[in-house]
Amino acid sequence: MAKDAKKITMDELLESSDSSVKQVIAGDTVQGTVLSVKKHEILIDLGAQGVGLVPRREASFAKNLNVGDEVSASVIDPEMDDGYVLLSLRKAVKDKGWDEIQTKLDNAEIVSVVPFDANRGGLLVEYEGIRGFLPVSQLSAEHYPRVGSADKDEILQRLNSLVGKPIKVRILDAIKKENKLIFSEKEAVKDGLAARFAELNIGDTVKGVVTGVVDFGVFVNVDGIEGLVHISEISWERVNSPSDYVKVGDTIEAKIIAIDKERLSLSMKQLVEDPWLSEVENLKKGSKVEGTITRITPFGAFVQISPAVEALMHVSELGEGSDVDPEKVFTLNERKEFKVLDIDKEGRKISLSIVDKKSKK
Repeated sequence: MAKDAKKITMDELLESSDSSVKQVIAGDTVQGTVLSVKKHEILIDLGAQGVGLVPRREASFAKNLNVGDEVSASVIDPEMDDGYVLLSLRKAVKDKGWDEIQTKLDNAEIVSVVPFDANRGGLLVEYEGIRGFLPVSQLSAEHYPRVGSADKDEILQRLNSLVGKPIKVRILDAIKKENKLIFSEKEAVKDGLAARFAELNIGDTVKGVVTGVVDFGVFVNVDGIEGLVHISEISWERVNSPSDYVKVGDTIEAKIIAIDKERLSLSMKQLVEDPWLSEVENLKKGSKVEGTITRITPFGAFVQISPAVEALMHVSELGEGSDVDPEKVFTLNERKEFKVLDIDKEGRKISLSIVDKKSKK
């Protein structure tokens, strides 16, 4: 050996031989090949970095893994007592999932999710290993639980019926650092709705399925477009409760009477002849009719003189003076004889006067 030859220590030799092998540390993401998949563990070949072990608690993240598959995993402990590298698929799956989610969000892509639970605020879903939320307000007309505001149990029941069923959605918001992931079904269907809206015109007759019955009317799903039949457009007769006419799930026909950007205004009664027009033909100005008191108000009483015709007996027709109290003159459901003062067919109004009107002394 030459006198000027440098002596190399064993530590230096080991350091030199391992220089090309990066030592893993906690938090690293590593690549490997699945060696074995068992109920209690998954072993992954990390090459020169050793063998990684994925514990049983993470089996759900590896249920589709097979021997020979290439996987990414996060290092939890670089050197366990048994020499294995403790790995987590959960974090790697989530990191990859967030990357996929951001791509879908940027491209406004439509994806499919399957709700696994529900609360009154909406549906809990999971996509690419990340848990997210589909709010009630972002459901389409087909799935929105249109019920009375007080019917909280029915809202939850309707939402629970969607659990386990695939729903097409777009990602509305995704913030990884806040673990926030929000979906929208309305956004997923809006392009198709725009085309459907363009095909509809005021006056068209459409069919739809009743999705909600509330105090002020009936909500209807018309091929994915939400429509509302206001209580005043349900029937030509006086409607006290929309639930007397339809129930959720019924298929109805209605006429489009207005169109806005998000909803149709519909009428059920305009598809049938107005019975008021035919029944009023039998009435003549100055003639006497019998009727039943249906409502009593400070300005007079409403009188039902035929199944479709209701007339007003104004307080001014009760006698002289301005302080006549209709409640002291009439009784609810009482039948009396009246005189027809005026018939306004265009305004659908009939005015009455009491036959035995007396002057106030």
